[in-house]
Amino acid sequence: MLVVAAALIDEESRVLMHRRPLAKHHGGLWEFPGGKVESGEVPEAALCRELAEELGIAVDSRDLSPACFATGPAVPGAGTPLVILLYTCRRWTGTPRALEGEGVTWCDPAQCAAFDLAPLDRQLLAGLVDRYALARGI
Repeated sequence: MLVVAAALIDEESRVLMHRRPLAKHHGGLWEFPGGKVESGEVPEAALCRELAEELGIAVDSRDLSPACFATGPAVPGAGTPLVILLYTCRRWTGTPRALEGEGVTWCDPAQCAAFDLAPLDRQLLAGLVDRYALARGI
């Protein structure tokens, strides 16, 4: 199963985290917003669609930059593999708000590690932090 997610980064270099709906798998855990790629969709178009549905924002696919990915089982103990592609995005139209989840918050990437994250989102966060540490020469 292919899933796409976005690390929305604001002017203060904070990342937006989205809290999963309580009634869904991993309900109440924090994640990068996004969702499943539908049949016939390219990942970037799927992510733009998901961000509009979940957060009420408009994103141009040209403003998405590949960051990292994570893999694992879609459901613990199940054989269905899940691949999440994480993109960064610094430009969008509208104010992100939780239309489908339990809330959103902005945080420094290091602060996000203290959140109760969905398992693969923890991997994505580590990849994102590593990417920016390399870019800064740390």
